[in-house]
Amino acid sequence: MHPSDRAFPGNVPGHTTSHRRLIIVRRGTLLVAAVLLVSACGKGEAMPSDVVTTDTGQVKGEQRDGHLRFQGVPYAGAQRWKPPVRAAAWSGVREAFEPGSPCPQVGSGYSETKSTNEDCLFANVTTPSVTGRKPVLVWVHGDGAIGAGHYFDAERLARQGDVVVVTFNYRMGVFGGFGLPGLEHSGEFGLLDQRAALEWVQRNISAFGGDPGNVTLFGVSFGATAVGAHLIGQRPLFHKAIMHSSFTLVDVPRGAWFPDLEALPSLAWRPVPEIQEIGSMISTELGCADVECLRKLPAEKLLGYPQIMNIFQPVGYGGSVLPRLPGDSLEAGEFANVPMLVGATRDEHNSFVGLFRPDPMSTEDYSRLVREAFPDRAAEIEREYPAGAFASPKQAWATVLTDRVWARATFRQNTLYAKKAPVYAFEFADRNAATNPEFPKELHGANHSSDIDYLFPDEDFTKDRGLSDHMIRTWTDFARTGTPGWPRFSEGQYVQSLAPGAIGRVDYAAEHRLAFWR
Repeated sequence: MHPSDRAFPGNVPGHTTSHRRLIIVRRGTLLVAAVLLVSACGKGEAMPSDVVTTDTGQVKGEQRDGHLRFQGVPYAGAQRWKPPVRAAAWSGVREAFEPGSPCPQVGSGYSETKSTNEDCLFANVTTPSVTGRKPVLVWVHGDGAIGAGHYFDAERLARQGDVVVVTFNYRMGVFGGFGLPGLEHSGEFGLLDQRAALEWVQRNISAFGGDPGNVTLFGVSFGATAVGAHLIGQRPLFHKAIMHSSFTLVDVPRGAWFPDLEALPSLAWRPVPEIQEIGSMISTELGCADVECLRKLPAEKLLGYPQIMNIFQPVGYGGSVLPRLPGDSLEAGEFANVPMLVGATRDEHNSFVGLFRPDPMSTEDYSRLVREAFPDRAAEIEREYPAGAFASPKQAWATVLTDRVWARATFRQNTLYAKKAPVYAFEFADRNAATNPEFPKELHGANHSSDIDYLFPDEDFTKDRGLSDHMIRTWTDFARTGTPGWPRFSEGQYVQSLAPGAIGRVDYAAEHRLAFWR
């Protein structure tokens, strides 16, 4: 099998329409401004309220409406396929007015962002004030092999919730997940960057008004999957966890994403030896016999290899960070006992059917897809999910996969976590959240990651403001106290549904026909 045939199904979308608009329109052609150094305050002078001292130097933030924002603060330095190191110190006061460069990426069909800059390990801090000890939320962005921390506007989250919010970049794709035989930390470099960001928070967040003893790690999609990985690995450098639409236990039935993609046991994880084998094959094709040769190649050369960012999107296990398949660790109860807020969206797979199956789908097409994905249960599934009961065969297929792939995995994940830790489960259910004009109307809904705009609303946010306010209040209450204000998840079937005018408990198992899928 050629390495490009092992690529995962493109970059997994972790932004809704308005976030894609942010990326494409306002940041797709971003030229990162040069960082200006200005003289430090004279001895004996009062320190301005927008200047803080980190362990590598002073940074000056931007005073905004009711909060301060610090962007492009180096949290670590990176050399290709080596663990991150502490950022180099600087003299004077560094202006933190512009985001740092995104990590290398090639963009996708829904994001034009491209970068070849490997000097990319930057953090962004949004804080109501640099005084006090406020709860801290550290965001791990999703999107698989694209994205950057500064795409998420944390202004309202920080200001309304009275919390400090940290976002950051980390290495992705071939730069974060590459492996070769003998290469230490194969498949783990992105996770190591995330760990370095958490270490930076522990050392420095008090200077920004945050409490290093009250840190919540949260993320969406592959970012949520990373949160789950940090629950399993070394002693966690956070005290609570929030996971939106995690891939931790998600498998891939045949054709569930790309039309010709074969079944896979996991979308998120890959054994380190397999990553190293793929790396060796690609190294040979690139004309290199060892890692030192590969390190000398321009980033553009690596990014030009077909599907290379997606090939190395899965995180390696069986190495120094994740000793075994994370699902096995969950089954064994080998994870941190911290309060967790965990959930998914009502119509998860609408996004993927809309993106990867744009052509019309007939009833015959639907039947064929069911047979190919679930050959042993095809007739049962068509009786349970008859195409005629849905607005279209495409919606029927999306619903099958939402229930089988997402709801089943999410419910199992929550059940395993709840055996050891306080778990609070939610389902985002605003059916008007995702309205991608390229999707047929029946695939609009509470799609994958469509809840994130409600936590990071920008000035163009046009969805339900009341639900957004409720979620911001609930999420920041959880960060502050460890409870969102509803009952803990147990072996029972109920989770908290989040929908405009309909916030309350819902029978998640019945809603997604989980008895059928067990």
